[in-house]
Amino acid sequence: MSIITISRGSYSRGKEVAEGVARRLGYDCVSRDILLDTSELFKIPEIKLERAIHDAPSILDRFGVGKERYVALIRTALLKVMREDNLVYHGLAGHFFLQGVSHALKVRIIADIEDRVKLEMQRKSISEKEARRMLVKDDDERNKWAQFLYGINTTDSRLYDLVIHIRKISVEDAVDIICHTVNTQPFQTTPESWQSMENLALGAAVKAALIDLNPAVEVCADNGIVHIKARVSETLQQDMENSLKNHAWAIRGVKEVHVEVAPISFYED
Repeated sequence: MSIITISRGSYSRGKEVAEGVARRLGYDCVSRDILLDTSELFKIPEIKLERAIHDAPSILDRFGVGKERYVALIRTALLKVMREDNLVYHGLAGHFFLQGVSHALKVRIIADIEDRVKLEMQRKSISEKEARRMLVKDDDERNKWAQFLYGINTTDSRLYDLVIHIRKISVEDAVDIICHTVNTQPFQTTPESWQSMENLALGAAVKAALIDLNPAVEVCADNGIVHIKARVSETLQQDMENSLKNHAWAIRGVKEVHVEVAPISFYED
């Protein structure tokens, strides 16, 4: 039982690879579904989430969904799904949310710009110039989003276990490579890696519940024990501590709650 995340650019054949791997292994394949889950969980219209992904980062503020809240909600929905294992996920920097989970195989699919241009020309019946313009724009937006939301460069090969270049290696070859790799011992679920996933999922759920109280709140969980750190003006410390505890206790799976609230100086930036 494993999780596979596939990071890709547009028209790099990554979607085909993800779907092929899922079929071969009998795994679920998830991408846009996360938007639907997030929309339902947190009562945010799906169209707002879709536009937030495809438009400039500043659109989040116009929707009243700040950066911290947006990341918290997406992270919660994604980890909620990934707790089930046997999953192929492509899109939305899924690998970023699985740090420390050893049974997650992180894959990056790349392709030459010329091959991508040809594919986009064929699929959309547009000129080479228009296809190239759209791809460059899309790549730029994806990179800006990754930096803005997660502080990462998704093209950095160090983030992945496998980087596969689709050219000499076909889509079918890529599927073979990924399926072989994920069945090796390092990517099998262990009690320890399962607990790491549970800890991440619980911490994410608690943070999402607290994000409106304190957007900069920090949360970590370990076997049901939740640790919360927040900063607030000195006059509101006690009220904030009580509110954070009450909201955290409302989340299923929480066994203990420890809150550390530090004051913010009036003159502090």
